[in-house]
Amino acid sequence: MKIFNPKINSKIFQNRSNLADNEHTIHPVNESKNKSFDWIIFLSVCGLMLFSIAFVYSASGTLAELRYGAADKLFWNHSIRVLIALFVMILFANINYKVWEKFSKPLLFLSILFLILVFFVGTQINGAYRWIYIGPINFQPSELAKFSLVLILSVYLSKRQEFIKSFRLSFLPMMIWIGLICILIALQPNFSTAIVIFLISMTLLFIGNVSIKHIVITFAISFITAILFGMNASYRFQRIVAFIENVEGSKDVVLSPAAFQLQQALIAFGNGGIFGQGPGQSRQSLLYLPESYGDFIFSIIGEEYGFFGVSILLFVFAVIIYRGFKIAQSTNDSFAYFLVSGIMITIAFYVIVSAGVNIGLLPTTGLPLPFISYGGTAVIFYAASIGIVLNISKKSNQN
Repeated sequence: MKIFNPKINSKIFQNRSNLADNEHTIHPVNESKNKSFDWIIFLSVCGLMLFSIAFVYSASGTLAELRYGAADKLFWNHSIRVLIALFVMILFANINYKVWEKFSKPLLFLSILFLILVFFVGTQINGAYRWIYIGPINFQPSELAKFSLVLILSVYLSKRQEFIKSFRLSFLPMMIWIGLICILIALQPNFSTAIVIFLISMTLLFIGNVSIKHIVITFAISFITAILFGMNASYRFQRIVAFIENVEGSKDVVLSPAAFQLQQALIAFGNGGIFGQGPGQSRQSLLYLPESYGDFIFSIIGEEYGFFGVSILLFVFAVIIYRGFKIAQSTNDSFAYFLVSGIMITIAFYVIVSAGVNIGLLPTTGLPLPFISYGGTAVIFYAASIGIVLNISKKSNQN
């Protein structure tokens, strides 16, 4: 596909001093046009986050009533985080994106520090150390690490194109950061997030014109390592078995505890049909489907709004991703090109995996749906990344 094919040419990778010299030659009409960011992406993301408030309320009301004594407890928590995320997106849209190039390494070191601290001061939830409580804030270091890694890889790819095929000078330094981040996240344990971050990184390296041979060899080694590590925990093995049983239509799948969540998600989609049961009419959110407001909120949307509703939702995501890649291809700054591409790849992977898990096309994982699922750290970091994309769009010639 053309959209994933980087335009690695002299215009994109020209010397930055030349870029600065050429800025004053831009026609005044184009300069004024570029002052406005991409309103399609902005309104689409705002719409997703605002609608997520209704989705979360519908999916969490029963659980919140039983757990906290107030059906709107999670609704208000999520609403506040969405408002913060909207503010963050607008703020980042007005910060020159080149600032993040300077802060790429400090942010990466900070994310590594948090990933280490989570083992000592983190909160254990369901046997995993993934969160750090900073006052009233529940912070997930893997979200910072995910976007910090995209940021540092964008810097490396933009600065090392002259020797991008070199293993020692280009591929190895980037793989050290990728490997360190993925290992620390996998040890939490958060194996699914580590795998997705690895795939995002490899995709970004691929469009950055890194040696295919190096990528293939790394994939082969990582695949074997992932199988050995994945089978090391019984719950991961049970998820894979449950997934296989579901695909094969095994009669014994009902007896598998690991398949219960997937079964309830599929029931939700079955209840929804074409046009859904209607807003707030989900039956699976009545404590039948675990994590109905988080990792499996896509199923509740399917139940309430049907195939028609989830199709619109996926279409909005597709529009955001398409517009993002258009911005990437229209920029004349290699760092901006790779940064926007990395952000869009991240959103695309998370949407595909989250939706795929909910409909049984992928094994069960704990990955949220971007901008939609309940949570503070994820929605704020996604909003910040979109803000960066919007800032880059200001300086790009959109057709």
